[in-house]
Amino acid sequence: MHETSARLLALLSLLQARRDWPGGLLADRLEVSPRTVRRDVDRLRDLGYPIRATKGPDGGYRLDAGTDLPPLLFDDDQAVALAVGLQVAATSGAGVEEAAARALGTVRQVMPARLRHRIDGLRVTAIGGPTSVDPGVLAALGDAVRAREVLRFGYGPDDADPRRAEPHHLVTRGGRCYLVAWDLERADWRTFRADRITPRTPTGPRFAPREVPGRDVAAFVAGRFRGNPGAGDWPCRGEAIVARPAAELAPYVRDETVEEIDAGRCRLVAGAWSWVALAARFGQLDADLDAVAPAELRDAFAALADRCARAATPM
Repeated sequence: MHETSARLLALLSLLQARRDWPGGLLADRLEVSPRTVRRDVDRLRDLGYPIRATKGPDGGYRLDAGTDLPPLLFDDDQAVALAVGLQVAATSGAGVEEAAARALGTVRQVMPARLRHRIDGLRVTAIGGPTSVDPGVLAALGDAVRAREVLRFGYGPDDADPRRAEPHHLVTRGGRCYLVAWDLERADWRTFRADRITPRTPTGPRFAPREVPGRDVAAFVAGRFRGNPGAGDWPCRGEAIVARPAAELAPYVRDETVEEIDAGRCRLVAGAWSWVALAARFGQLDADLDAVAPAELRDAFAALADRCARAATPM
């Protein structure tokens, strides 16, 4: 019986790995006869897995989507990826936080001990509180993106700003969900906060999708928030050790990276459009700085200090 159960799990894993499997190839991979494969397929069907026999010279099997959710089989890496993804979803502001947290608890409960320890050591935390989006709104936006239909929607607290746009991608950033779309009235790319969108029905006509500038949605959105959608990264980037705990600094960072050093210090890596602007960004933290790098950033601190000293001198 143990051998049969192990073979059923192996068969299920193979069926999940690719769309179609010739019966003979399955038999070879499992080192059993085609008759045994047919019996095992019947056992999986009895457990609720919708496995369809495919026609052809060799015949074969396909695992289809069903009306119910049967037990799923994941390897170790897939299980870890699923758990991390659920942690991110639980802090995404996408309106599925509670369901994601419950799903994570369910997945963790059925994991073997070695994977539970691995998951417990992998904590993904969002910086800043998420903004919740109505799941119905999120579903409507996703449907419009998938169907490539012009979206008609109100935008803002009172829906007084009617818009029409070609929706292309849904993205999350900083605890908020955004719609990347081509604004038809303004003839330009825009990012709309999903929690401010009120979809109107019916949707508009279908459209041929455009290419997002740079053909990289993540780079485009990052550049848009930096004030230049064509740029991939800040032209000036530096770091310093800040005399503040990482947990105290984390709520105030944007694109920066915070790394804890000890209870009272952290390393902050940040970027800006100029070295002086970057120095001013560090100065906003109201904390002592050490190990400033690179040299261009240290020179910018000196120039900024001189400018501030002149501004403080009475006329």
